[in-house]
Amino acid sequence: MKYKIRQERDGDEAAIRDVVERAFAGKSFADPDDKFIVERLREDGSLVLSLVAEGRGQLIGQVALSPAKVGDLKYLCLGPIAVVPEQQGKGIGGDLMGHALGVAQAYGRDGVVLLGDPKYYSRFGFEKFASVSYDGKGADALQLLPFTEPPSGKVVFHPLLTA
Repeated sequence: MKYKIRQERDGDEAAIRDVVERAFAGKSFADPDDKFIVERLREDGSLVLSLVAEGRGQLIGQVALSPAKVGDLKYLCLGPIAVVPEQQGKGIGGDLMGHALGVAQAYGRDGVVLLGDPKYYSRFGFEKFASVSYDGKGADALQLLPFTEPPSGKVVFHPLLTA
């Protein structure tokens, strides 16, 4: 399937919710509120970036960036990143990731942080750092991709992501 990646636009809200809900359905890491993360960040004015993958007039993927801190460094949190089940494994998530990381670098932040499967995200350069701590749920899945100096300190995500 051919698809394009674009910035979300007015009217995409319900489709984004559906993509995230479908992508995470039945996953061990899923939370019933995952489907609402993007709209809550948007309503709060804290959605730095929301990209969607669109194929045949339907949204099939989505990635979001929101503010985060690592010690005194300004980071962006990547997540959620989601692709509908029938399109997973076709490179759409990787394309969304590439676009999001490019924007994050252009945005002038010190790096990107996320909670996710190390086997998957290590291919994009994400890694664990002993110098970084996080006290919240999923701390064992914390990974970072620094753009500047090596990170050190405590990770603080936007409060909507840890509520």
